[in-house]
Amino acid sequence: MADVTFLDQVAPVDEYGRALYAVARSVVRAMLDQLSQGDLEDFNCDRVDVTFRQLSKVARLHRDKGLRGDGFEWAVHEAIQGQEPRITEVISDALRKVSPKSFAYSDTPTSLMFGYERAKYLGFTEAVINNASGDAVLLPDGSGRPFKFGPWVPVAAMGSRGETRLRERIKKVWKTDIFLSDENKTKFAATTIKSNWHQLEDGPGLRVAIVPQAIDLAPGIRRFQSLHMAVLPDPDGFMGLFNDGYEAVAEAILTVGKHDRAPYYYKPSAKAQKIQKQLEKYEKSKVIDILDALDEAAQQDLIKVEHKLVSVDPPEWLHINEQRTPVIAPRPVFEKLD
Repeated sequence: MADVTFLDQVAPVDEYGRALYAVARSVVRAMLDQLSQGDLEDFNCDRVDVTFRQLSKVARLHRDKGLRGDGFEWAVHEAIQGQEPRITEVISDALRKVSPKSFAYSDTPTSLMFGYERAKYLGFTEAVINNASGDAVLLPDGSGRPFKFGPWVPVAAMGSRGETRLRERIKKVWKTDIFLSDENKTKFAATTIKSNWHQLEDGPGLRVAIVPQAIDLAPGIRRFQSLHMAVLPDPDGFMGLFNDGYEAVAEAILTVGKHDRAPYYYKPSAKAQKIQKQLEKYEKSKVIDILDALDEAAQQDLIKVEHKLVSVDPPEWLHINEQRTPVIAPRPVFEKLD
């Protein structure tokens, strides 16, 4: 299970600046809510007394461990598990591109969460394998026989350390975020998910990419290098707004928490940078006081916050609750179907 905080857009954007404050408010609030009891013991204070500098010290922003990227992965996984037609139709089309023969008549895609960072949890890899059928195979690049799912997933779970042990046609399968299949769970396509399509990386073994619509990327199915890219529609532009607001908070946390800034991070817009500078100025202030100030500046009714446990679909014997990873996700919003 993962404790996911979903941020929903529930009203149209009145004014971009106020909307940015609303996103920043919700992101900071979610980060405060998800501090563990251990974090509070380390801070030696109650949640209401945590300062922005303290919060910044424990924030997770790295791409492979980050709140935004993880959150979008879980949001997509939840939508597939719930058979949301506005996303499953796009993903079914992508699977048919991967293998017209294997997925020709399937309109019910399924998802197995992976991500080598999660494989450190006791039993996680076994849960992924056990949820596939006994004859399950991994569809690689090019022609030739597919690879048995069971023997290769544990190697992929080693992350970059296991790359040298992977066969050439599945060399980068360790970068998989989810494995896509149909209801039979016999043939799987390794899939990468990114909340920003500019951060996509392909490689041998990766077959599908799932990204949200962007100003320079229309929704639908298209190719990105060797990947079949499923671009999810974002009719209200909420992903762009969310990313900008999230980046404003992230940049402030990087500065105040003295984290290393990775080269793939994107700078927030000029308006969002003003929010960043204000957050940095109040590093010694209590987070709840910052939230009150953000609330006054924000578009009040723009965002609804929902906390939810999202299942990885594990067997009964798998327990990772004590090591659960809290994440923040913009809930995907899709176009209505006629």
